[in-house]
Amino acid sequence: MHIGNYLGILHRSEQDLADAFKTIADHHGDEPDVYNMCKFLASWSEEHVGDIKPLVDRYSEEKSDEPDRLKQSLFEQPRSGSLALVRDLHDLWLLANEIHLCYIILLQAARALRDLEMEKICQQFDEQTERQILWLLTRIKQAAPQALVVAA
Repeated sequence: MHIGNYLGILHRSEQDLADAFKTIADHHGDEPDVYNMCKFLASWSEEHVGDIKPLVDRYSEEKSDEPDRLKQSLFEQPRSGSLALVRDLHDLWLLANEIHLCYIILLQAARALRDLEMEKICQQFDEQTERQILWLLTRIKQAAPQALVVAA
């Protein structure tokens, strides 16, 4: 079985997303909604990291540096300027979608194995991931016109 491969990617990606949300919150602290929501959404990913442990215990986990490479390429350095918020939210959106896809793939494996606990975890955590993605998309739509059209 290769479930451990995707559990490794998911586990590391959730931690990277939590860290990235906190970094973006701190970097864009002048935007109160961004600061508060990013801290809140980071807490979801942190909970997921701990709560997938029963799956890791059951199926093992293959360590992967793929998520870290993705995070490093997206968040090379703090950005500044009018476009920074849009680009940072865009990068968070990409990381969150990586996690969303992992949950979809693991959900299919859970169904094939008839593993109801894994199925429940994947569904529940993916719902929260989809909410993270929706908030990011909404905030990107809000920030983009100002950043792209009115930029100095």
